[in-house]
Amino acid sequence: MSMTLADILRIKEERGYSVAKLSEYSGVPVGTLQKLLRGESKNPRKATLDAIEKVLHGDEKRYPGKAYEYEVEGRRPDMLREPALQYGIGSRGQGEYTLQDYYALPDDRRVELIDGHFYDMAAPSFVHQQIVGFVYAQIRDFIEKNGGDCIPSVSPVDVQLDCDNKTMIQPDVLIVCDPKKVRNFGVLGAPDFVLEVISPSSKEKDMLTKLAKYMEAGVKEYWVIDPERKVLVVYLAEERGMPCMYPLQGQVGIRLYEGRLQIDLGKIDEMIGKMKRIIGEE
Repeated sequence: MSMTLADILRIKEERGYSVAKLSEYSGVPVGTLQKLLRGESKNPRKATLDAIEKVLHGDEKRYPGKAYEYEVEGRRPDMLREPALQYGIGSRGQGEYTLQDYYALPDDRRVELIDGHFYDMAAPSFVHQQIVGFVYAQIRDFIEKNGGDCIPSVSPVDVQLDCDNKTMIQPDVLIVCDPKKVRNFGVLGAPDFVLEVISPSSKEKDMLTKLAKYMEAGVKEYWVIDPERKVLVVYLAEERGMPCMYPLQGQVGIRLYEGRLQIDLGKIDEMIGKMKRIIGEE
């Protein structure tokens, strides 16, 4: 990029562009632009800079449109299609995207790639993060106390589930027992245990699409916590099609550790109630 940050700021002011307008013309998300213009983005993507420069060189009519267009297929409005022009993805559409496209997306755009389809991931709620952190802490503490070799991790961490270039997901909590699967970028292959905390917007993806992918890839144990219904659903690879459902009461053991690693569901229920009272939803 030939323009400096000072050049970008000067031309932006000369033309009277707001951040929203520059985002509309360039296709770069507002959040990404704000970080860049404040000097907070130390290593912005080249595609992002190129898109901004093209607009500031007077090409806004040639590069119209928003950064992301949502493609509704049935009841799946959380899919997104990234316009090829802004970020160099090419002419591919849903079902054809690859890891190259995944890595070309802006830094602040969190998505999952499943069988060549992009799924936009909304920012998690405060309740969601509290549950994820609580479960992860219980798993981590148990493994550390018992000297286990398995490695727990918490989102965001990339998991190249099928070891191909068409799928990259980010489970909320995972456990990997084969150290050969752990790479610098994340995990190559199926974790042994996965937990997802679902929201209304992710329910279909987590309960259908990702369930099928996890079972096919060899995930031994898949937990789904639904904070709204206050239930835990457990899927075991050895008992395909026969999920177990538990209310958020008492404790439930993780089968990977023969039930010795107990997760306190009652405390999760208390946590949900407390957070809802704090934010005024009860």
